[in-house]
Amino acid sequence: MVRLLYIDCCIRRELSRTRILAEAVLAALQAKGAYQVERLCLMDEPLMPLSEGFFDQRESLLAEHDYLHPRFRYAHQFSQADRVIVAAPFWDLSFPALLRLYIENISVEGITFGVDERGPHGLCRAERLLFLTTRGGDYRHSRLEMGARYLEALCEFWGIPRFDVVAADGLDLGREEVKTILDRAIEEALTSVEDF
Repeated sequence: MVRLLYIDCCIRRELSRTRILAEAVLAALQAKGAYQVERLCLMDEPLMPLSEGFFDQRESLLAEHDYLHPRFRYAHQFSQADRVIVAAPFWDLSFPALLRLYIENISVEGITFGVDERGPHGLCRAERLLFLTTRGGDYRHSRLEMGARYLEALCEFWGIPRFDVVAADGLDLGREEVKTILDRAIEEALTSVEDF
């Protein structure tokens, strides 16, 4: 079985258009019967920023090479996944801060990346990361879109060789029905995961 980690940062939960896209992809993958899906809903997790005592604790644990401490559970879960799907809406030119907070918690030297005399190198075993997002405007060719670009760079940092993004763009522009845009994005996403 392929271990698939689904990271849900669909802040609006059941009202989220991004979640509609993600659930369609997950349903198609689960129907194949080859995936063991582990869902991580970030809105339900006690994530903390790296500040003050929480940062100091992390630094002490890393200095002692205590990678088994419970605070590194997110990093271990992420690094051991065979495939990763991240679902998050487009907010403030990237994605919600909650996803950035999660990234801060999983980027742990010795678990998701390492450093040697040549510099940083990834330690994650995932072969692919698929980013699913929805955007009110059309940012497909805009240099202002930072979320997908940031995640793609992180994939290289973590050692994940393939990054794909599927975005439903222009949902709030009124040029097309929302359902039409979402259906097109779902079709694109399903094509993208045919060999997932």
